[in-house]
Amino acid sequence: MSHDLDIWERRILALLQEDASLSTAAIAETIGLSASPCWRRIDRLERDGIIKRRVALVDRAKVGLKAQIFAQVKLNAHGRANLDEFTAAIREVPEVMECHVLMGSVDFMLRIVAADIESYERLFFEKLSNLPGVQEINSTVALSEIKSTTSLPIAG
Repeated sequence: MSHDLDIWERRILALLQEDASLSTAAIAETIGLSASPCWRRIDRLERDGIIKRRVALVDRAKVGLKAQIFAQVKLNAHGRANLDEFTAAIREVPEVMECHVLMGSVDFMLRIVAADIESYERLFFEKLSNLPGVQEINSTVALSEIKSTTSLPIAG
């Protein structure tokens, strides 16, 4: 469902993406709207699924997840015929933060977090390489993070 966002909704979303703990009154005051119409817009954004959920963003390094790895996964012919098995299995691996289907020479791109490279090595050999249909995994270790955001560029 596509939704044409008005300027108020865009401003609300921009603020909530930066701090989801803001009260409706604080949001309304910041964007120059009264509280009731602001609350109605937020409620509609939630009901329409535009606001999927409100979460706390945790600093992965501060909780001991210092390694970030990007892995390209290629499935064998049998695996490509049974994508549901792979996708169901990958959803059960908590270290996999993101999984994207790709077009081209590889089938999936994974973003994985681990305590360190040794932890990733164990994950690779014990879980990832044993997932249904996996033919090949090419891993790239991120040395540092230049930019990471969860905020979509929607402000008007």
